[in-house]
Amino acid sequence: MSFEQIKNYPFLGRLALFILTLGFFWLPFAIPIYYFLGVKDPNLTTIITMAILFVIFLFLVKFWGKYIYDNNQIFKFYGIVNSQKFFLHLLKGLLMGFASTLLLFTFESLWGWLVFQPPSMAIFPLFFQGFISAIAIGFAEELFFRGWLLSELERDFSLGISAVLNSLIFAISHFIKPLSEVIRTIVTFPALLLLGYTLVSAKRSHQNLLGINIGLHSGLVWGYYVVNVGEMITYTEKVPQWITGIDKNPIAGIIGLIFLSMLLYIIKLPKKD
Repeated sequence: MSFEQIKNYPFLGRLALFILTLGFFWLPFAIPIYYFLGVKDPNLTTIITMAILFVIFLFLVKFWGKYIYDNNQIFKFYGIVNSQKFFLHLLKGLLMGFASTLLLFTFESLWGWLVFQPPSMAIFPLFFQGFISAIAIGFAEELFFRGWLLSELERDFSLGISAVLNSLIFAISHFIKPLSEVIRTIVTFPALLLLGYTLVSAKRSHQNLLGINIGLHSGLVWGYYVVNVGEMITYTEKVPQWITGIDKNPIAGIIGLIFLSMLLYIIKLPKKD
């Protein structure tokens, strides 16, 4: 069997093969790191293992494109290009995501559901660390979900079905937790579905470039990081958490769903570029 025959596998077969291959190369690194470092420093353990996973993912994607699809420019095919438009889209998404998060918190503050307070650490390190973390998360997740995964879905399904399936897989992958936690935080699931669909729509409405996705995803994470890590808000508990967000997660509540819906509407507006 040649590598090129894999492209004729059904979607679930290709997905399983890709994930199993990724795990096969990652686990020999991850297991000893978790064993020797996991209890002592779980945060550092997560950073190291996720960084290794992402590096392996990049090599696997390159291999996948070259030997499965005979494409030596697979990252460009997924929407990552070195162009002015790509970076302008990234900046646009970053500002939209960051501003949306702050507007959501501001809206809740105006209703008296939370109060702002000075950050618990210096502003520059807070913003810089948040930015680096957010860009790393946004780039990695968007390359996988709206890059590799969406491309694989579109090979087997229509644009509409692939968008729905992409959003569903995105939501499920972020919702792997004990059943009791699934029930307690169930309002988060539709928010993740809506966010996933918004990100698919963002890519398709911006010439299939991933810049807008990376920026938008990173901006949302960045805004939440600054407010959360900087301990800049305190909830007044005047309304239930399912309104403001379960576990202080801004998208895990009714208000978060409303703001995500507004963001999707803005994304779907006709573009001049």
